[in-house]
Amino acid sequence: QVQLVESGGGLVQAGGSLRLSCAASGTIFSINAMGWYRQAPGKQRELVARITSGATTNYADSVKGRFTISRDNAKNAVYLQMNSLKVEDTAVYSCAAERVWVLGTSPSDYWGQGTQVTVSS
Repeated sequence: QVQLVESGGGLVQAGGSLRLSCAASGTIFSINAMGWYRQAPGKQRELVARITSGATTNYADSVKGRFTISRDNAKNAVYLQMNSLKVEDTAVYSCAAERVWVLGTSPSDYWGQGTQVTVSS
C-alpha cells in the first residue's frame, strides 16, 4: 500500500513564504510524476505544479514565477516552495503521485490527505 504524507501548511501573511513537503511510503519501484493540486472553498480543484521523473515541470499560470516544485526521486518526495504568497493562494493543497509502480501490481495514482494553506492580508 502506498501512502502520501504532506507537511508544511499553515498560516502566513501575504507576501510571505511556505514550503510544502510530500513523501510517498511503501514498496515503490518508481513514480512517473508527482504534483500539487489545490482546492479553495467553492472552487474546483486545480493543478498548481507538476514534475515528472525526468524533472520536466509545469505550473499554473497564477503561480508562475512565485512557486517552485522540486523532487527527490531517491526519497519519493516532492516539494513546493511558495513565495510571494497572495490571499488568493488560500486553499487545501494536496499532493498527488501518478502511475506509481509497486512490485507485483499495476501502476496506480495516489493522493495525500491535504494540508491547509491560509494567506492573510
